[in-house]
Amino acid sequence: MKNINETVKSKYLIYILFLAGGLLLGWLLFHNSDADSHASQASETGTEAHDPAHGHDLHQNEAGEWTCSMHPQIRQDKPGKCPICAMDLIPVRKSSSSDEAIDPNAIQLSEEAAALADVQTSKVSRQNPVKQVRLYGKIVPDERSLQSQTAHVSGRIESLSVDFTGETVRAGQTLATLYSPELFTAQQELLEAIRMGQPQLIQAAREKLYRWKMTDAQIAAIEKSGSISPVVEIKSNTSGIVLSKRVSQGDYVSQGAILFDVANLTKVWALFDAFEVDLPFLSKGDPMEFTLQALPGKKFSGKISFIDPILNTTTRTAKVRVEVPNASLELKPEMYATANVNAPLRNYKNEIVVPQTAVLWTGKRAIVYVKQPDTHTPAFLMREVELGPSLGNSYVILNGLREGEEIVTNGVFAIDASAQLEGKTSMMNNGDEPAKPMTGHEGHMMHSDKQSMRHTEQSTHDHTAHTQSATEVASEHAMFGVKGSCDMCKERIEKAAKEVNGVLSAHWDKEDQKIHLQYDPKKTSPKAISKAIAKVGHDTDTDKADKAVYDKLPACCHYR
Repeated sequence: MKNINETVKSKYLIYILFLAGGLLLGWLLFHNSDADSHASQASETGTEAHDPAHGHDLHQNEAGEWTCSMHPQIRQDKPGKCPICAMDLIPVRKSSSSDEAIDPNAIQLSEEAAALADVQTSKVSRQNPVKQVRLYGKIVPDERSLQSQTAHVSGRIESLSVDFTGETVRAGQTLATLYSPELFTAQQELLEAIRMGQPQLIQAAREKLYRWKMTDAQIAAIEKSGSISPVVEIKSNTSGIVLSKRVSQGDYVSQGAILFDVANLTKVWALFDAFEVDLPFLSKGDPMEFTLQALPGKKFSGKISFIDPILNTTTRTAKVRVEVPNASLELKPEMYATANVNAPLRNYKNEIVVPQTAVLWTGKRAIVYVKQPDTHTPAFLMREVELGPSLGNSYVILNGLREGEEIVTNGVFAIDASAQLEGKTSMMNNGDEPAKPMTGHEGHMMHSDKQSMRHTEQSTHDHTAHTQSATEVASEHAMFGVKGSCDMCKERIEKAAKEVNGVLSAHWDKEDQKIHLQYDPKKTSPKAISKAIAKVGHDTDTDKADKAVYDKLPACCHYR
């Protein structure tokens, strides 16, 4: 009897679950139908539509149009999906009373579009500009401490006290012994002059031995004992490290031959290469900080003690020297070093400075986007500015902006692309010709270009990343391999490419070892650009750099 009751209860429970599931399914179907009906009614009447995802009412314009928040050129008379990015369409909002004074050329982005494009703004302020100059170089011995240990008389190396390079020696230490018949003969002449008792001959014989670096004590010992030896000791002139060993035991050397090179490394030089465009910002006595690849996390400092007055004709750089104490011998010659110099611009004080990411540079003009104040919907208006010196990650603005204005510092490419899509004044269109909005596939292609430009903006922070667009010429893109190894290579490669007449932009990727070019096909060709790059010392897919030019590159730039 108990089992029967349990079976009946189980059946009732199943019936209840089926009933609940049916009610839930019906509610979902009718609810979606009501929502679609409500949205359709909103599109037909041009009234308000409620967006449950955002929790606020969207006010449609009088035409009852629907658009994409990322592609405003898309217009439909009913809700659906964007044919370009498949996002849900939203109602076209009508302007509120507070937005009626917006300039017709201003770009309005919905809050969703601004968030997706990661648009960021900041207020313009004045400051004393400081240019950040980055230099690359290496540690070298102090040339003033270099000593060459030479043979003062001809002879044969009988023995060596220094067996290998890198060995530490002290001043006065015997480095080698030399067998010299000439020295033996000169000692005999001294003893013969003493036996003859002629002071002039004695003094002449002594002078000969002095020239061969024999000391007073050694000469006095010969005169007193009357014994002579054909073997002479070669002693170190300084304390330091043996940088090179040029002889072996048994070698015959002539008078003046170099046996060893010794350097005192308790003080070394940090020697950097400075490009000619950075030289005006560097002065003797400027403080400098540098780091070493071999000692990560540790900073070294010093002052510029010398700037080479002559440029290297191949690399277009001058040597900048910093003297660094090295009592612990922690700094070793040939270590790679990277320096940062904060150089104040003495001719530019209390100037407006903006981040480099805020500026779009076309090659002929520079533009920024200024946020319009007191607007319900974010609105941005393009403005041309006059650029001053580049400070590395920022620019000095000479004209075009006022202190306190708010400008776009991130996402500027997305805003400019929206302006191009809507046919308004933009980086590509300066207003000289009537513009028209882009639609369909043309708009899709512009969206792809915008994404590519945004990627370029994020991938580099120097002014070569601000794409030099073909504003008034039909340009073409080219890409080919170029060999290099460091940031100095990047600057040299891009500079060589840009100096070719007709090149609009050049960007070399160190990881991929490829250069991307935008050029005017009527003025130049990838072949001509490749030859120009190879001429400064970098191999390309089609041209090999001359060995003499390659060998003159800084050590950090060698890639073969």
